[in-house]
Amino acid sequence: MSVTITSVIKKILLLFLIIIGLVYAKVFLMPLVIGGILATLFLPFCHWLEGKKLPTGMAVFACFLALLLIIATLTFLLGWKIAELTNDVSLLKQKAINTFTNTQAYIFAHLGISAKEQIEILKSEQPSYTSIMQMIVGSLTNIIANLILVLAYFLFLLYYRSHLKIFLLKLSPSSQRAEMEQIIHSATNVSQQYLLGLSKMIVCLWIMYGIGFSIIGVENALFFAILCGLLEIVPFVGNITGTTLTVLVSGLHGAEFSVLVSIVIIYGIVQFIQGWVLEPLILGPEVKINPLFTILALVLGELLWGISGIILAIPITAIFKIICDHIEPLKPYGFLIGEIETGKKKLGFMEKVKGIF
Repeated sequence: MSVTITSVIKKILLLFLIIIGLVYAKVFLMPLVIGGILATLFLPFCHWLEGKKLPTGMAVFACFLALLLIIATLTFLLGWKIAELTNDVSLLKQKAINTFTNTQAYIFAHLGISAKEQIEILKSEQPSYTSIMQMIVGSLTNIIANLILVLAYFLFLLYYRSHLKIFLLKLSPSSQRAEMEQIIHSATNVSQQYLLGLSKMIVCLWIMYGIGFSIIGVENALFFAILCGLLEIVPFVGNITGTTLTVLVSGLHGAEFSVLVSIVIIYGIVQFIQGWVLEPLILGPEVKINPLFTILALVLGELLWGISGIILAIPITAIFKIICDHIEPLKPYGFLIGEIETGKKKLGFMEKVKGIF
């Protein structure tokens, strides 16, 4: 009994040490993890190029160029649409002024604080122009530095992947090297399935949101479709945030109430298709995480690494689940994180859907 209690205490202490290490090593680990996830995502493409008798260095460089092209394309599309939105700044400014005036009147009517007093309170709470500029410059510098590190890690992790695999095998005892190689192979394959599946699902969401928003006449439909699709990286919260922003901006542009309701209806239809068709077909049950641990992962990710932690939480948790599923002592944890088996009836239904597709 005492041995069991000691073992549990050791595991809890180890967990706390890992969490503390993640917090303090954020600056180092965050670009490395993002670079590693992107490298895993491009691994099938790299293998395909090498299968075409292309040298490893050239294949890795081609993957690097493909990643830069994707980043540049998304940046161009979002920048182009944001530039279109800025053309309506005068309209949005007038709407904001009207909203601010109505809010001032409401506060004065219910709290007795005059408009002049409200302005004084806001002035005292607002940061100075210099501090705002310092924050912006600091944020841009940090983003550029992290982007360079991510690209460097992506390039070198992809190039030295065989070297790293041999290192892991050397760490294992001779009798367990075959098992370790199988674990690395299985975990890598299913990790790729998750990351590629997530990418495919985001593209499908772009198409569905784009068609839906265009049909009902949402202004800048392509921009909001891309935004809602990209926010799928953050489950639950991302979709709701994207749809809420679409409704708010459309309302500021003077969209009719029927259009705003239609946006919410499209969101519901897309979520139904995503949950019942896309996720079972593209992701598969072996990489799905149940809602409880999805929320726990998002909260923990935000506490540890902020916004970047929210984005990385689900891929890291999915990869951790994959590793647990292939290591015997850790299989209970993989079962705990994964979805609940619902029996043969649902599986039969999904098999029919797969047959249709």
